[in-house]
Amino acid sequence: MLTGPSVILAQAVLLVPVLATSVGYSVFLSTPLGTEPGGEYTHISRTFGGRRMAFVGAWLKIISYLGALAFLALGFADYLAELLPGGARAGGVRTAVAVASLVLFFAVHAAGVRWFGRIQVTMVALLGLSIAVLVVPGLFALHPAYYRPFFTHGVRGFAAALPPLFFAYAGFESLAQTAGEVRDSRRRLPRVFLAGLVGTAVVYVLMCVVSFGVLPGERLQKSAAPMTEVGAQYLHASAAWFVTLGAVMALATSLNATMLVPSRMALVLVRDGLAPQWAGRISERTGTPVIGLLATLAVAVALVLSGQVSLALNMAVFALVGLYLLHSVALLLLPSWNPALFATVETPLPLWLQRVAGVVSIASMAGLLWLQVDADLAVLATTTLRQRVSTHALTTVELAVAWAVLGLVLYAIPRRSQSAA
Repeated sequence: MLTGPSVILAQAVLLVPVLATSVGYSVFLSTPLGTEPGGEYTHISRTFGGRRMAFVGAWLKIISYLGALAFLALGFADYLAELLPGGARAGGVRTAVAVASLVLFFAVHAAGVRWFGRIQVTMVALLGLSIAVLVVPGLFALHPAYYRPFFTHGVRGFAAALPPLFFAYAGFESLAQTAGEVRDSRRRLPRVFLAGLVGTAVVYVLMCVVSFGVLPGERLQKSAAPMTEVGAQYLHASAAWFVTLGAVMALATSLNATMLVPSRMALVLVRDGLAPQWAGRISERTGTPVIGLLATLAVAVALVLSGQVSLALNMAVFALVGLYLLHSVALLLLPSWNPALFATVETPLPLWLQRVAGVVSIASMAGLLWLQVDADLAVLATTTLRQRVSTHALTTVELAVAWAVLGLVLYAIPRRSQSAA
């Protein structure tokens, strides 16, 4: 708990840069690109007029979702343990459950996209009910004294908490991947962005108000399943169990959706000759990219087994923030770099507001990146590489460099093959 009860304020503060970042998606989706798949890759490639920067954006997205998968799988295991006998909380069992959850959702996606949709709708319904059960009665069980001190570790602690908290909003841009599959997507998707983000922020703030008002921050910090402990303070045992089930569903829905993205991004890269053909091979029986899904599963499992869940989270946030920054740069450059595409923009947002939003997004994303880099520089200055490797404490910067090198290799392979041909 880097920031204590001020996490309530942090969730509200983060909504500003997230909304500013969403403006870029709304603008691009209101053009003819709003009927095409590819999301940021398509937006960036059409703006910059080339595939190199688009590849960077796609690669950042793949990295962020792989890290998120590992983090979500371990969180899923923690909450599922609350529904199972006490032995399920052992470290080895936790890891096994996390790996099993990844395998389960891999199987769901490999079986066909229709199963993804059916399971997702059911889990979201249970999640919505559990949030209502937790929040509504919780507002009548608050202890004002638990909100003091509001800034537990001062301004520096508040700032340091922003990058990991930003992960709660991560993934809102995935809606852009549905372009072409939603009726009247150029008009509907921009509206959904705004309503969805504001609604999400309200839920997050209310859940934080209840959590920190019902239990002291020190106890929340030590809990592997804080929502379960919060609900147990004022709910009947059966209702508290249902809240735990809702937390499991929250993580399960995120796992289910996150498993989808890396293999689909790989399909787009293969289509444009920027990734090996095997990465986009589609199963004739199920119509899904099974090999791409297998690669996603393998990397996520490796991250889980590495034991560096915090590093996986930091890497996911680092890559996704970098992607948002690049996308907002594309928004600012769109009028001058691709005036023909800009002329097709249908969003009612005035140009001055688009530019202000782009600047706010870029500044905010750069600030979040710097907070992570600054923390890593302190670690690099006080420890050796051997120490960091032996203690599983590699920095986000080091992992980012490793992923960048891998991305360069994957980018070079198909291009070299094309040159040889």
